[in-house]
Amino acid sequence: MWLVFLKEIKELVRDKKTLFFMIALPMIVFPLIIGGVAWFSGKALQEAQTKTLSYSIVGAERAPQIAEQLNTENGFEAITMSADTDFKGWIKSEQADFVIVIPENYGENPLQTGQIKIQVYLNDANLNMVESRLNKIVDDIAEQNQQRAFEALELNASQQQALIEPIVLEKVDIADKRESIGHKIGGFIPYFIFILCLQGAMIPATDLGAGEKERGTLETLLISPIERHKLVLGKFITIGFAGVVSALVTVASMAIWGIVLSQGMAIELVAEFMGSISIIDFILMFLMLVPVVAIFAAVLLSLSIYARTFKEAQGYMTPLVMVVIVPVVLSMLPGVELKGGWAWVPLTNVALAIRELIKGTMDYMQLVAIFGSTAIIAGILLGFCVYWFNKEKVLFR
Repeated sequence: MWLVFLKEIKELVRDKKTLFFMIALPMIVFPLIIGGVAWFSGKALQEAQTKTLSYSIVGAERAPQIAEQLNTENGFEAITMSADTDFKGWIKSEQADFVIVIPENYGENPLQTGQIKIQVYLNDANLNMVESRLNKIVDDIAEQNQQRAFEALELNASQQQALIEPIVLEKVDIADKRESIGHKIGGFIPYFIFILCLQGAMIPATDLGAGEKERGTLETLLISPIERHKLVLGKFITIGFAGVVSALVTVASMAIWGIVLSQGMAIELVAEFMGSISIIDFILMFLMLVPVVAIFAAVLLSLSIYARTFKEAQGYMTPLVMVVIVPVVLSMLPGVELKGGWAWVPLTNVALAIRELIKGTMDYMQLVAIFGSTAIIAGILLGFCVYWFNKEKVLFR
């Protein structure tokens, strides 16, 4: 068994493509993808905030204050529009970014006009920040009008506040910053980890079964004086080793990037959050991934043994990505917590546990159910893999 393992490891180390998926992808590419998405999102948001917006006002004579403010504000460009123009068609044809319609009851005294509703026609399918940028202008004018009304009613500051908000619901959040952030992002991290572990095990699994069939080396291996179950175990351990390395590198990558960010790089909130996760929590995340990788290894090796060619094996394995996503999605559903039966559901329980570890609210007694259920499933699948490898009609189909 160990001779087979050492043989396969040597071949694995020589394969640059496998090493890339095991080490480079989780350690470098994964953080670069996250950082790239964040950078491009921030850049798109900044461009939307600084873009010059073209507009037209219908009934501008009723609201000279708004018209004047927009005219003097940077980032807005007035466009003349005829009275019979179709607002929607004009905006869809990109002749203007938005059109403001001032109602007839517009005035500067809220006590006389009541609530004023100004209509804004825009194409809100794109990121344009029209509404938020207009609100800054309109809110200033509305506050001035409101202040005039308060002065006319001779209300003091306390009375003004009570009139604006007669009853205030004050939220007191007892969750600390780590728990709050961890709840928001903790459900997505297992998704990336599972996919990377599956990807890290998939390449060697395809080669160790279907690849050997295609090269004609499987027959040579079968006539060697090694029992078949030991051949399977050797290949299984090799695939599991590749997946575990991917898991280790992935978790180490999270820890290392957290340390790097805490040393003065830009994202202070992320650095503080990552710094609050203890080394023990990172170790537990890694240990929980070991039986998960064993499940992946057993399934992948079974499929690889069944496939006749490398390409056919890839076709069987690709849908597994969707199978892995389902348990992670279940863990993010409202009401699904690491309690009761959910602690025994394979993959979902690990995803829930990773989220709880990130939040800092882990019930460590649930580790018994998590390791127990995943280890049992991995053992059953490994037993099936040995049975599958002993069937001649599978090996030589």
